[in-house]
Amino acid sequence: MFREMRRKEKLMSKDDTIKIIKEAEFGTLASIGGNGYPYSVPLNYAYENDVIYFHSAPEGNKVENIKFNNKVSFSIVSYHKLLPDKFDTEYDSAVIYGKAVEITDEEEKKRALILLVEKYSSDYCKQGIAYIEKGINATTVFKIQIEQMTGKLGR
Repeated sequence: MFREMRRKEKLMSKDDTIKIIKEAEFGTLASIGGNGYPYSVPLNYAYENDVIYFHSAPEGNKVENIKFNNKVSFSIVSYHKLLPDKFDTEYDSAVIYGKAVEITDEEEKKRALILLVEKYSSDYCKQGIAYIEKGINATTVFKIQIEQMTGKLGR
């Protein structure tokens, strides 16, 4: 179903791919809309147990696209280095394919938001949990159920 990576010598192990996913600061979600055009947007995310979590406003392009077609890809770049003399760039990356699903279970939704607070605001967990409690009903949370992931070593 998914195309194999062309440069097999650069293929990372699953463990190394997961390391990139856990350590990177942001990823780019790509979805397809009812108008037939792709849409990609950078976003914060958290990873746990082969699932990518992200939050969103209740409305907008990504929400509408996921309702239209929940098949998405998610790309992450962790390391990069420009090589101007070689007309090239090194980068370590991961590409994920899966289905994005809105989380409706209150406990899972809260867990996903806590993971985001732990990743991006670890010095403010107590305040983050209070923030979650206050705004959880105004936030939409999705998970990408990973069907395929590949990591590519760029060095």
